Amino acid sequence: MLALISCGPSAEDKAKADKAKADSARQADSLNTAKSAAMMKAKSDSVMMKMKADSTAKADSAAKAGK
Repeated sequence: MLALISCGPSAEDKAKADKAKADSARQADSLNTAKSAAMMKAKSDSVMMKMKADSTAKADSAAKAGK
């Protein structure tokens, strides 16, 4: 009978494994959210730099044309 009881994980071990799995999923979700936000910010920054460069080029061109 002792052999049957000692086989397999205990309820406590199962609960710990389930908690670890849930924590891992939560952490992965947080990392994906952070990566997604960083990618969106990088794209936004890139667009803003392009717009600034375009407006600077237009201003320079207009200044040269007015001389």
